[in-house]
Amino acid sequence: MIRSAKSILSPKRMLASALVLGGLTLAGCMGGPASLGGEPPLTPTSRYSLQVEPGLDRIALAVHETGLSSNQQAALSDLVNRFAIEGAPTLVVEAPAGDDHVAGQTAWNVKAALVAAGAPDHRIRVVSYAGPDPRAPVLVGFETVRAAVPLCGTQWGSLTRTGDNQSPSNFGCAVTANLAAQIANPRDIVSPRAMTPGDAGRRSVVFDAYRKGDKTAAEREELIYGTRVSRAVD
Repeated sequence: MIRSAKSILSPKRMLASALVLGGLTLAGCMGGPASLGGEPPLTPTSRYSLQVEPGLDRIALAVHETGLSSNQQAALSDLVNRFAIEGAPTLVVEAPAGDDHVAGQTAWNVKAALVAAGAPDHRIRVVSYAGPDPRAPVLVGFETVRAAVPLCGTQWGSLTRTGDNQSPSNFGCAVTANLAAQIANPRDIVSPRAMTPGDAGRRSVVFDAYRKGDKTAAEREELIYGTRVSRAVD
């Protein structure tokens, strides 16, 4: 007597077969590798790096026969404050090209107002632009820099698929995004700040003490019960 294939399989074998089929189905539905493929970064921590985006802080001033208004002077003063905070290299005054004497005089009045508000004279440029009208507004502004915050988690690979031995696609994204959101001056991302000059006076004091055989180190604070106590308050 020949038994059917269904009667030959035991319940345990049927359960095992179902698990295998389920695993294969699940594997087929899983996404790509954790790294999402593509060109791998040089190092895992270089997948995301701090970047900056250029911008422009600029105001437009209408040309008046009577010169700059009080509102325009206040706007220029606010612009100079933002210019100082931003640390931009140059303030640019753009006058409309043409033979309009009032527009040209307004541009030079703007420069004088900027200097009066505290902007360094050597960092202000007066140029012309092709305006739609010789009496078009005078433009004043400077280039800005802002940190680019990456968008994390928009795509995910399967974190169980690491056969390519590469870091996951979002590795380091959150750290980079947090740093970009917290940096006060994004220009520090582009290049480091210039070093301030050394304290020559303090250096001379230390050398004089060294030549006399005196102590050159700062006086240490006393330790009481293992706690450092400051002498700033008597």
